[in-house]
Amino acid sequence: MRTSFLKIYFLLFVSFLSISVYAQDERAQIPPILQKAYFEVNIGSINYDFTQFQPEAGFSFQSLQVPHPAVRLVLFGYEFNKYLSAQLTYMRPVSWVKYKYKTDADVTGEINQRTIWMNVGGLTLKPQLPFNDRFAVYGEAGLGIITRSGFNDGITGKPVIANANYATFLFGGGLKYNINKSMALQISTAYSPAKKSEKQPSTSFVAAGFSYRLQKVSDKKLAEAAEVGYIHPKYMLQIGFSSNVLGYGVNNFVSSDKFPIFWGGEAEIYQGLSLTYQQNIFHTAKVFSLDWGVSSSYWQSKGKGTGLSNPNKQDFFTLSIFPVVRFTVLHTKPFDAYFYYSLAGPTYISKIMIDGQDTGKHFTFQDNMGTGIYFGEKRNLNAEIMIGHYSNGNLFPHNDAVKVPLTLKIGYNLK
Repeated sequence: MRTSFLKIYFLLFVSFLSISVYAQDERAQIPPILQKAYFEVNIGSINYDFTQFQPEAGFSFQSLQVPHPAVRLVLFGYEFNKYLSAQLTYMRPVSWVKYKYKTDADVTGEINQRTIWMNVGGLTLKPQLPFNDRFAVYGEAGLGIITRSGFNDGITGKPVIANANYATFLFGGGLKYNINKSMALQISTAYSPAKKSEKQPSTSFVAAGFSYRLQKVSDKKLAEAAEVGYIHPKYMLQIGFSSNVLGYGVNNFVSSDKFPIFWGGEAEIYQGLSLTYQQNIFHTAKVFSLDWGVSSSYWQSKGKGTGLSNPNKQDFFTLSIFPVVRFTVLHTKPFDAYFYYSLAGPTYISKIMIDGQDTGKHFTFQDNMGTGIYFGEKRNLNAEIMIGHYSNGNLFPHNDAVKVPLTLKIGYNLK
Protein backbone atom coordinates (compact mmCIF):
# COMPACT_ATOMS: atom_id res chain seq x y z
CA MET A 1 0.00 0.00 0.00
CA ARG A 2 1.44 3.35 -1.05
CA THR A 3 2.21 5.67 1.86
CA SER A 4 0.94 9.22 1.83
CA PHE A 5 3.56 11.96 2.22
CA LEU A 6 0.94 13.95 4.10
CA LYS A 7 -0.55 11.10 6.02
CA ILE A 8 0.02 12.41 9.59
CA TYR A 9 -0.55 16.04 8.59
CA PHE A 10 -3.29 16.86 11.11
CA LEU A 11 -2.59 14.30 13.88
CA LEU A 12 -1.83 16.98 16.50
CA PHE A 13 -3.52 19.75 14.53
CA VAL A 14 -7.01 18.35 15.15
CA SER A 15 -6.59 18.44 18.92
CA PHE A 16 -6.11 22.20 18.78
CA LEU A 17 -9.17 22.77 16.64
CA SER A 18 -11.63 21.50 19.22
CA ILE A 19 -10.57 23.66 22.16
CA SER A 20 -12.56 26.79 21.24
CA VAL A 21 -15.87 27.80 19.69
CA TYR A 22 -15.72 30.95 17.60
CA ALA A 23 -18.45 33.49 17.02
CA GLN A 24 -19.66 33.99 13.47
CA ASP A 25 -17.78 37.28 12.92
CA GLU A 26 -14.53 35.78 14.22
CA ARG A 27 -14.30 32.87 11.77
CA ALA A 28 -12.58 35.06 9.17
CA GLN A 29 -9.58 35.27 11.50
CA ILE A 30 -7.02 32.47 11.87
CA PRO A 31 -7.55 30.88 15.33
CA PRO A 32 -4.98 32.21 17.86
CA ILE A 33 -3.51 28.75 18.47
CA LEU A 34 -2.58 28.51 14.78
CA GLN A 35 -1.03 31.97 14.46
CA LYS A 36 2.26 30.50 15.70
CA ALA A 37 2.03 27.33 13.61
CA TYR A 38 4.41 26.48 10.78
CA PHE A 39 4.93 23.73 8.19
CA GLU A 40 8.02 22.56 6.33
CA VAL A 41 8.96 20.64 3.20
CA ASN A 42 12.51 19.28 2.94
CA ILE A 43 13.79 17.36 -0.09
CA GLY A 44 17.15 15.61 0.00
CA SER A 45 19.11 12.38 0.34
CA ILE A 46 18.53 9.52 2.79
CA ASN A 47 20.90 6.67 3.56
CA TYR A 48 20.92 3.41 5.55
CA ASP A 49 23.20 0.38 5.20
CA PHE A 50 21.53 -3.00 5.59
CA THR A 51 24.72 -4.81 4.54
CA GLN A 52 25.90 -4.67 8.16
CA PHE A 53 22.92 -6.81 9.20
CA GLN A 54 22.50 -10.32 7.80
CA PRO A 55 19.00 -11.63 6.92
CA GLU A 56 17.21 -14.16 9.10
CA ALA A 57 18.56 -17.73 9.32
CA GLY A 58 18.11 -19.76 6.12
CA PHE A 59 18.82 -16.90 3.72
CA SER A 60 21.93 -15.34 2.21
CA PHE A 61 22.40 -11.64 1.41
CA GLN A 62 23.41 -10.87 -2.17
CA SER A 63 23.18 -7.13 -2.82
CA LEU A 64 21.38 -3.94 -1.86
CA GLN A 65 20.06 -0.96 -3.78
CA VAL A 66 19.29 2.18 -1.76
CA PRO A 67 17.42 4.92 -3.68
CA HIS A 68 18.56 8.12 -1.95
CA PRO A 69 15.92 10.75 -2.89
CA ALA A 70 13.66 11.35 0.10
CA VAL A 71 11.22 13.80 1.66
CA ARG A 72 10.89 15.03 5.22
CA LEU A 73 7.85 17.05 6.25
CA VAL A 74 7.13 19.07 9.35
CA LEU A 75 3.49 18.19 9.47
CA PHE A 76 2.75 20.57 12.31
CA GLY A 77 5.14 22.89 14.09
CA TYR A 78 4.45 25.33 16.92
CA GLU A 79 6.72 28.26 17.79
CA PHE A 80 6.63 29.00 21.53
CA ASN A 81 8.99 31.93 21.02
CA LYS A 82 11.89 32.83 18.70
CA TYR A 83 14.19 30.45 20.61
CA LEU A 84 12.10 27.27 20.92
CA SER A 85 9.63 25.28 18.82
CA ALA A 86 8.07 21.80 18.86
CA GLN A 87 7.24 19.83 15.74
CA LEU A 88 5.70 16.65 14.38
CA THR A 89 7.65 15.23 11.44
CA TYR A 90 7.44 12.45 8.85
CA MET A 91 10.31 11.18 6.69
CA ARG A 92 10.51 8.50 3.99
CA PRO A 93 12.33 7.69 0.76
CA VAL A 94 10.67 8.33 -2.58
CA SER A 95 11.40 4.72 -3.58
CA TRP A 96 11.91 1.74 -1.27
CA VAL A 97 15.15 -0.15 -0.64
CA LYS A 98 15.62 -3.14 -2.98
CA TYR A 99 17.09 -6.18 -1.25
CA LYS A 100 18.48 -9.23 -3.11
CA TYR A 101 18.93 -12.58 -1.37
CA LYS A 102 19.10 -16.35 -1.88
CA THR A 103 16.98 -18.97 -0.15
CA ASP A 104 19.34 -21.63 1.22
CA ALA A 105 16.67 -24.32 0.75
CA ASP A 106 16.32 -23.46 -2.95
CA VAL A 107 18.73 -25.78 -4.82
CA THR A 108 18.42 -23.67 -7.98
CA GLY A 109 20.28 -20.80 -6.31
CA GLU A 110 17.84 -18.27 -7.70
CA ILE A 111 18.41 -14.67 -6.63
CA ASN A 112 15.25 -13.01 -5.29
CA GLN A 113 14.55 -9.30 -5.04
CA ARG A 114 12.07 -7.66 -2.67
CA THR A 115 11.55 -4.21 -1.21
CA ILE A 116 11.83 -2.98 2.37
CA TRP A 117 9.39 -0.20 3.30
CA MET A 118 10.57 2.25 5.96
CA ASN A 119 9.52 5.59 7.37
CA VAL A 120 10.54 7.70 10.36
CA GLY A 121 8.09 9.71 12.40
CA GLY A 122 9.23 12.25 14.95
CA LEU A 123 8.08 14.45 17.82
CA THR A 124 10.93 16.79 18.62
CA LEU A 125 11.95 20.04 20.26
CA LYS A 126 13.76 22.58 18.09
CA PRO A 127 15.91 25.16 19.90
CA GLN A 128 16.94 28.07 17.68
CA LEU A 129 19.61 30.77 17.92
CA PRO A 130 18.95 33.82 15.70
CA PHE A 131 22.03 35.68 14.43
CA ASN A 132 19.87 38.53 13.16
CA ASP A 133 16.46 39.03 11.51
CA ARG A 134 17.50 36.92 8.52
CA PHE A 135 19.75 34.08 9.68
CA ALA A 136 19.33 31.51 12.46
CA VAL A 137 20.91 28.19 13.37
CA TYR A 138 18.89 25.48 15.08
CA GLY A 139 19.15 22.03 16.61
CA GLU A 140 16.62 19.24 17.01
CA ALA A 141 16.18 16.38 19.48
CA GLY A 142 13.35 14.14 20.60
CA LEU A 143 11.37 10.99 19.98
CA GLY A 144 11.59 9.03 16.73
CA ILE A 145 9.34 6.17 15.63
CA ILE A 146 10.88 3.73 13.16
CA THR A 147 8.47 1.58 11.16
CA ARG A 148 9.83 -1.11 8.83
CA SER A 149 7.71 -3.44 6.72
CA GLY A 150 9.89 -6.41 5.83
CA PHE A 151 8.98 -9.45 3.76
CA ASN A 152 8.68 -13.24 3.77
CA ASP A 153 10.32 -15.69 1.40
CA GLY A 154 8.08 -16.90 -1.42
CA ILE A 155 9.22 -20.54 -1.08
CA THR A 156 9.48 -21.17 2.66
CA GLY A 157 7.08 -18.47 3.84
CA LYS A 158 9.60 -17.49 6.54
CA PRO A 159 10.60 -13.86 7.16
CA VAL A 160 13.77 -12.76 5.37
CA ILE A 161 13.70 -9.23 6.82
CA ALA A 162 11.36 -9.04 9.81
CA ASN A 163 8.91 -6.22 10.48
CA ALA A 164 9.94 -3.62 13.03
CA ASN A 165 8.16 -0.84 14.92
CA TYR A 166 9.94 0.82 17.82
CA ALA A 167 10.77 4.12 19.53
CA THR A 168 14.22 5.66 19.32
CA PHE A 169 16.02 9.01 19.47
CA LEU A 170 15.92 11.52 16.63
CA PHE A 171 18.48 14.30 16.26
CA GLY A 172 19.07 17.03 13.73
CA GLY A 173 19.98 20.61 12.97
CA GLY A 174 20.09 23.24 10.28
CA LEU A 175 20.59 26.76 9.05
CA LYS A 176 17.60 28.98 8.21
CA TYR A 177 17.29 32.12 6.08
CA ASN A 178 14.10 34.18 6.61
CA ILE A 179 12.76 35.70 3.39
CA ASN A 180 9.92 37.44 5.25
CA LYS A 181 7.70 36.84 8.28
CA SER A 182 5.99 33.86 6.62
CA MET A 183 8.58 32.17 4.40
CA ALA A 184 12.07 30.84 5.11
CA LEU A 185 14.63 28.73 3.25
CA GLN A 186 16.82 26.20 5.03
CA ILE A 187 19.35 23.41 4.85
CA SER A 188 18.94 20.64 7.41
CA THR A 189 19.99 17.21 8.58
CA ALA A 190 18.37 14.44 10.63
CA TYR A 191 19.75 11.27 12.20
CA SER A 192 18.41 8.23 14.06
CA PRO A 193 20.84 5.65 15.55
CA ALA A 194 21.05 1.96 14.62
CA LYS A 195 19.34 -0.69 16.75
CA LYS A 196 21.05 -4.08 16.69
CA SER A 197 18.19 -5.97 18.35
CA GLU A 198 15.90 -5.00 15.44
CA LYS A 199 18.64 -5.37 12.77
CA GLN A 200 17.93 -1.78 11.77
CA PRO A 201 20.80 0.41 10.55
CA SER A 202 21.18 4.09 11.39
CA THR A 203 19.29 6.56 9.21
CA SER A 204 20.86 9.81 8.00
CA PHE A 205 19.22 12.56 5.96
CA VAL A 206 20.50 15.84 4.47
CA ALA A 207 18.20 18.23 2.64
CA ALA A 208 17.25 21.68 1.45
CA GLY A 209 13.75 23.03 1.88
CA PHE A 210 11.43 25.77 3.02
CA SER A 211 9.12 26.57 5.92
CA TYR A 212 5.88 28.52 6.00
CA ARG A 213 4.43 30.18 9.08
CA LEU A 214 0.78 31.22 9.35
CA GLN A 215 0.11 34.91 9.92
CA LYS A 216 -2.76 36.78 11.51
CA VAL A 217 -5.28 38.10 8.96
CA SER A 218 -5.15 41.90 8.68
CA ASP A 219 -8.09 44.13 9.66
CA LYS A 220 -8.37 45.22 6.02
CA LYS A 221 -8.91 41.65 4.80
CA LEU A 222 -11.40 41.00 7.61
CA ALA A 223 -13.41 44.00 6.48
CA GLU A 224 -13.30 42.82 2.86
CA ALA A 225 -14.54 39.38 3.89
CA ALA A 226 -17.49 40.93 5.73
CA GLU A 227 -18.44 43.04 2.72
CA VAL A 228 -18.52 40.09 0.31
CA GLY A 229 -21.30 38.45 2.30
CA TYR A 230 -20.95 34.84 1.08
CA ILE A 231 -22.28 32.26 3.49
CA HIS A 232 -19.91 29.67 4.97
CA PRO A 233 -22.13 27.47 7.19
CA LYS A 234 -21.01 27.35 10.78
CA TYR A 235 -22.48 23.92 11.55
CA MET A 236 -23.30 20.95 9.36
CA LEU A 237 -25.11 17.70 10.21
CA GLN A 238 -25.09 14.95 7.55
CA ILE A 239 -26.28 11.40 7.03
CA GLY A 240 -24.57 9.30 4.37
CA PHE A 241 -25.08 6.03 2.50
CA SER A 242 -22.20 4.15 0.82
CA SER A 243 -22.59 1.42 -1.81
CA ASN A 244 -20.40 -0.42 -4.31
CA VAL A 245 -23.31 -0.78 -6.75
CA LEU A 246 -21.35 1.42 -9.20
CA GLY A 247 -18.09 -0.34 -8.44
CA TYR A 248 -14.78 1.18 -7.40
CA GLY A 249 -13.90 2.93 -10.66
CA VAL A 250 -13.59 6.38 -9.09
CA ASN A 251 -11.45 5.05 -6.24
CA ASN A 252 -9.18 3.19 -8.64
CA PHE A 253 -8.80 6.17 -10.99
CA VAL A 254 -7.74 8.69 -8.34
CA SER A 255 -5.31 6.19 -6.77
CA SER A 256 -3.72 5.12 -10.07
CA ASP A 257 -0.18 5.96 -11.11
CA LYS A 258 -1.59 8.25 -13.81
CA PHE A 259 -3.66 10.33 -11.35
CA PRO A 260 -2.37 9.69 -7.80
CA ILE A 261 -4.35 12.17 -5.69
CA PHE A 262 -5.99 9.69 -3.29
CA TRP A 263 -5.58 6.11 -2.03
CA GLY A 264 -7.20 2.76 -2.63
CA GLY A 265 -7.28 -0.24 -0.30
CA GLU A 266 -7.06 -4.01 -0.18
CA ALA A 267 -10.21 -4.43 1.94
CA GLU A 268 -13.30 -3.13 0.09
CA ILE A 269 -16.58 -1.82 1.49
CA TYR A 270 -19.85 -3.28 0.16
CA GLN A 271 -22.16 -0.77 1.88
CA GLY A 272 -22.33 1.51 4.88
CA LEU A 273 -24.15 4.21 6.85
CA SER A 274 -22.62 7.28 8.48
CA LEU A 275 -23.58 10.22 10.68
CA THR A 276 -21.33 13.29 10.55
CA TYR A 277 -21.13 16.60 12.40
CA GLN A 278 -18.86 19.44 11.21
CA GLN A 279 -18.08 22.91 12.53
CA ASN A 280 -16.34 25.70 10.63
CA ILE A 281 -13.46 27.44 12.45
CA PHE A 282 -11.96 29.61 9.69
CA HIS A 283 -12.91 30.88 6.26
CA THR A 284 -11.75 33.46 3.74
CA ALA A 285 -14.17 35.80 1.96
CA LYS A 286 -14.98 33.53 -0.99
CA VAL A 287 -13.18 30.22 -1.47
CA PHE A 288 -11.27 28.63 1.41
CA SER A 289 -12.65 27.26 4.66
CA LEU A 290 -11.35 24.99 7.41
CA ASP A 291 -13.65 22.76 9.48
CA TRP A 292 -13.30 20.05 12.07
CA GLY A 293 -15.75 17.21 12.49
CA VAL A 294 -16.69 13.92 14.12
CA SER A 295 -18.31 10.89 12.52
CA SER A 296 -19.68 7.47 13.37
CA SER A 297 -20.00 4.87 10.62
CA TYR A 298 -21.26 1.31 10.24
CA TRP A 299 -19.68 -0.77 7.45
CA GLN A 300 -20.18 -4.09 5.73
CA SER A 301 -17.23 -5.45 3.78
CA LYS A 302 -17.39 -6.88 0.27
CA GLY A 303 -16.26 -10.31 1.42
CA LYS A 304 -14.29 -12.87 -0.54
CA GLY A 305 -17.22 -14.60 -2.20
CA THR A 306 -19.81 -13.36 -4.70
CA GLY A 307 -23.54 -12.61 -4.67
CA LEU A 308 -25.79 -10.48 -2.54
CA SER A 309 -26.03 -13.14 0.16
CA ASN A 310 -22.26 -13.57 0.45
CA PRO A 311 -21.74 -15.16 3.90
CA ASN A 312 -18.17 -13.82 4.06
CA LYS A 313 -19.21 -10.19 4.48
CA GLN A 314 -18.02 -8.68 7.75
CA ASP A 315 -19.65 -5.97 9.86
CA PHE A 316 -17.57 -3.34 11.70
CA PHE A 317 -17.75 0.32 12.74
CA THR A 318 -15.50 3.37 12.92
CA LEU A 319 -15.40 6.48 15.12
CA SER A 320 -13.43 9.46 13.78
CA ILE A 321 -12.44 13.04 14.48
CA PHE A 322 -11.10 14.85 11.44
CA PRO A 323 -10.14 18.16 9.73
CA VAL A 324 -11.71 19.32 6.47
CA VAL A 325 -10.17 21.68 3.91
CA ARG A 326 -12.92 23.04 1.65
CA PHE A 327 -12.77 25.13 -1.52
CA THR A 328 -16.08 26.76 -2.51
CA VAL A 329 -15.21 27.39 -6.14
CA LEU A 330 -18.62 28.48 -7.47
CA HIS A 331 -21.12 30.95 -6.00
CA THR A 332 -24.46 31.22 -7.83
CA LYS A 333 -27.96 32.32 -6.89
CA PRO A 334 -29.45 28.79 -6.58
CA PHE A 335 -26.42 27.08 -5.00
CA ASP A 336 -22.74 27.23 -4.02
CA ALA A 337 -20.49 24.36 -5.17
CA TYR A 338 -17.39 23.12 -3.36
CA PHE A 339 -14.61 20.54 -3.40
CA TYR A 340 -13.16 19.21 -0.15
CA TYR A 341 -10.33 17.07 1.13
CA SER A 342 -10.03 15.54 4.58
CA LEU A 343 -6.77 13.92 5.69
CA ALA A 344 -5.53 11.89 8.63
CA GLY A 345 -8.58 11.95 10.90
CA PRO A 346 -7.66 9.85 13.97
CA THR A 347 -10.04 6.87 13.96
CA TYR A 348 -11.00 3.82 15.99
CA ILE A 349 -11.78 0.82 13.76
CA SER A 350 -13.54 -2.08 15.48
CA LYS A 351 -11.98 -4.89 13.39
CA ILE A 352 -8.36 -5.38 12.35
CA MET A 353 -8.67 -8.37 10.01
CA ILE A 354 -11.16 -7.54 7.25
CA ASP A 355 -11.71 -10.06 4.44
CA GLY A 356 -8.33 -11.58 5.24
CA GLN A 357 -6.55 -8.22 5.03
CA ASP A 358 -4.49 -7.06 8.04
CA THR A 359 -5.21 -3.37 8.59
CA GLY A 360 -2.73 -3.10 11.49
CA LYS A 361 -4.21 -1.90 14.78
CA HIS A 362 -7.51 -0.54 16.07
CA PHE A 363 -6.02 2.95 15.65
CA THR A 364 -6.06 4.19 12.08
CA PHE A 365 -6.74 7.33 10.00
CA GLN A 366 -9.76 8.41 7.97
CA ASP A 367 -9.36 10.18 4.60
CA ASN A 368 -12.23 11.54 2.51
CA MET A 369 -12.45 13.42 -0.78
CA GLY A 370 -15.60 14.74 -2.40
CA THR A 371 -17.66 17.48 -3.96
CA GLY A 372 -20.98 19.00 -2.97
CA ILE A 373 -23.34 21.97 -2.96
CA TYR A 374 -25.00 24.30 -0.46
CA PHE A 375 -28.48 25.32 -1.57
CA GLY A 376 -31.56 27.08 -0.26
CA GLU A 377 -31.93 30.82 0.27
CA LYS A 378 -29.81 30.72 3.44
CA ARG A 379 -27.66 27.84 2.16
CA ASN A 380 -29.07 25.67 4.92
CA LEU A 381 -29.30 22.48 2.83
CA ASN A 382 -26.43 20.36 1.67
CA ALA A 383 -25.76 17.42 -0.68
CA GLU A 384 -22.44 15.84 -1.59
CA ILE A 385 -20.80 12.76 -3.06
CA MET A 386 -17.47 11.40 -1.81
CA ILE A 387 -15.09 8.46 -1.59
CA GLY A 388 -13.13 7.35 1.47
CA HIS A 389 -10.16 5.45 2.76
CA TYR A 390 -8.87 4.10 6.07
CA SER A 391 -5.22 3.26 6.75
CA ASN A 392 -2.62 3.81 9.46
CA GLY A 393 -0.13 5.60 7.19
CA ASN A 394 2.50 2.91 7.84
CA LEU A 395 2.66 3.76 11.54
CA PHE A 396 2.52 -0.02 11.96
CA PRO A 397 4.18 -2.74 9.83
CA HIS A 398 0.80 -4.04 8.60
CA ASN A 399 -1.26 -1.50 6.69
CA ASP A 400 -3.79 -3.16 4.36
CA ALA A 401 -6.10 -0.22 3.85
CA VAL A 402 -9.91 -0.05 3.57
CA LYS A 403 -11.50 1.33 0.40
CA VAL A 404 -14.83 3.17 0.75
CA PRO A 405 -16.80 3.47 -2.53
CA LEU A 406 -19.07 6.31 -3.65
CA THR A 407 -21.05 7.78 -0.78
CA LEU A 408 -24.06 10.08 -1.01
CA LYS A 409 -24.57 12.52 1.86
CA ILE A 410 -27.41 14.92 2.60
CA GLY A 411 -27.31 17.48 5.36
CA TYR A 412 -28.66 20.52 7.15
CA ASN A 413 -26.57 23.63 7.79
CA LEU A 414 -26.74 26.52 10.21
CA LYS A 415 -25.21 29.88 9.34
